Amino acid sequence: MLIRALTLLLLALASMPANAQKVSTLTIYTHPSFAAEWGPGPAVKEAFEQTCNCQINYVVLDSSGDILQRLRLEGKSSQADVVLGLDTGIMETTRQTGLLANHGTDLSRLNLPVKWQDKVFVPYDWGYFAFVYDTEQLPNPPESLEALIAAPDDLKIIIQDPRTSTPGLGLLLWMRHVYGDQAGEKWQQLKGKILTTTKSWSDGYFSLFMNGEAPMILSYSTSPAYHMAVDKTDRYQAAKFKEGHYLQVEVAALVESSKQKDLGRAFLDFMLSVDFQRHIPLKNVMYPATDLGDELPKVFDKLIQPTKALYFDPKAVTDKRRDWLNEWLDAMTR
Repeated sequence: MLIRALTLLLLALASMPANAQKVSTLTIYTHPSFAAEWGPGPAVKEAFEQTCNCQINYVVLDSSGDILQRLRLEGKSSQADVVLGLDTGIMETTRQTGLLANHGTDLSRLNLPVKWQDKVFVPYDWGYFAFVYDTEQLPNPPESLEALIAAPDDLKIIIQDPRTSTPGLGLLLWMRHVYGDQAGEKWQQLKGKILTTTKSWSDGYFSLFMNGEAPMILSYSTSPAYHMAVDKTDRYQAAKFKEGHYLQVEVAALVESSKQKDLGRAFLDFMLSVDFQRHIPLKNVMYPATDLGDELPKVFDKLIQPTKALYFDPKAVTDKRRDWLNEWLDAMTR
């Protein structure tokens, strides 16, 4: 009986399709806002798995900085095939680890405010940093960065720490782009208006701003799109600043040590497809990296349109980041 049972089992396995016997796994290091149930990750996973004999495994780390640190720590023994959730603020630092491979993706489909020809990083969304305000608490918000800095100290704002938060670093770069060597002095003037500096964007936005603790918070120009489309309210809007707004581009890259390079490159190519990009506007609440045409939610037509996209070359950010962080720390501790 045992021999007969084993024979039947072997026959059953032999009759199974080859693709049912072995399924490749693509491991992607990313951050919570992408992989969360309400983020684009689950829908992206389902859509991509329908195109391949594979499954996606998300490894969720706290932030883009944590993705970089994990990659550095693991080195060539990393389990990651793809890293997704880095941005132009730490892109060059990540490149310099030597742990990433060229993507080989056709970038002609991109629709970004800046020209993009990078061989390692593939953008999947973009947006502008902005101060979002509660129209019920602050019906007449500042119309420029300078007006915010010069406002009375009873106007309280929430910002994020540039050492731990992508928007926090974005504000650091925004201030430096507008004020250059005067940025430290401007930080000191802004200091009195800062109610608190949170570790992450979500700590400040959901726990404090949405509970009415302050009328303004550092966020994105696209944040109101979610409130308008999902919450059905125009209450929260982004203030348009005359100096322009700092641009963020979020990117993904293939890990050099990956044993799934073909699958990883297929995923990076898939990122620029409609089946991926349609999940960006209201699940990641950013602009898609390609032109979605009529699929772009109509609420995006109501968002502010900055007159100028402020942007540092990623290499300049890597070269100057430590100095600019020290400048900020000095201003905040005086």
